[in-house]
Amino acid sequence: MQFRIAAYGEVRDDEGRLLLTRRRHSKGSHGPWHLPGGVIDHGEAPSEAADRLVTSEVGIPCAVERPLAAVAIAKKETHTNAVVFGMRAGNGTPEGKGPFTAEWVSPERALAEAHSPFVSAVLGARDERLAGEITKDRKEPVRPTPPSKAKKGRRRRGQRFGAYGVVSDADGRILLAQITEGYPGGGTWHLPGGGVDFGEAPAEAVVREVWEETGQRASVDALLGVTSFRHRRAIGPEGAPLDWHGVRAIYAASVEDPSQAHVVETAGGSTSQSRWFQASELRGLPVSAAVEDALGILDEDGPLNRRLFA
Repeated sequence: MQFRIAAYGEVRDDEGRLLLTRRRHSKGSHGPWHLPGGVIDHGEAPSEAADRLVTSEVGIPCAVERPLAAVAIAKKETHTNAVVFGMRAGNGTPEGKGPFTAEWVSPERALAEAHSPFVSAVLGARDERLAGEITKDRKEPVRPTPPSKAKKGRRRRGQRFGAYGVVSDADGRILLAQITEGYPGGGTWHLPGGGVDFGEAPAEAVVREVWEETGQRASVDALLGVTSFRHRRAIGPEGAPLDWHGVRAIYAASVEDPSQAHVVETAGGSTSQSRWFQASELRGLPVSAAVEDALGILDEDGPLNRRLFA
């Protein structure tokens, strides 16, 4: 199975039309409508990929503003996790480049004609091609394919898309999970979350991971942001050097009926324990890069930062 990470742009004009692309065919016909964008390069931040790919496809400059959604599709043996960024079009008339045509398209027309599932996602339309509910009878999670073999003189590469939750309750407590010693970041406190399984939507991965790591039933609220990192000299699962690229979608989530946190899946897992913390307890706590990412995403006036630094 193959896992890919993609970045797309949701570009709208003052009339609410979407800037979409489609391929020209040799006999004058066209393919389905697509959001401009595509698969990111290894080590590339999704926002940088959106800036590069969208501008190159539509033929006019488009500026990245913020991530709006993380969605996924699973087709045959390939699962694609995609980040959709809100983008602003610059001056000029979109005409497309290379094999692509570009055009401002009304939502009604886009849905009435052939279109990709990512177009459905940004328009809030139901689409069976989008990754849906978690498979209830899945016994073992399907993880990404092993790192690719390196070409001569090049370090092996690995890539993963993860989904994590800044999980709170009505009393303002924050839910964290501690990484097991021996794993990267062992001993630090981490946001509940992890890799998105094959056929799973990123937001659903958060719900599943929160349950597995903390025993809590969480509701996912909004996408807070997306971060990217690259460790060129990471140590892979076989103890060999690895060029590792990770992308994290970080969500706000809440637990309506909290209980004492506990690890549900313990056999060989990467989580040793989980706990509810008062925000003031986080000061000085050894935390993972994902927690630091979340604090960086939330502005100084955000609710989490207000509790942490009051």
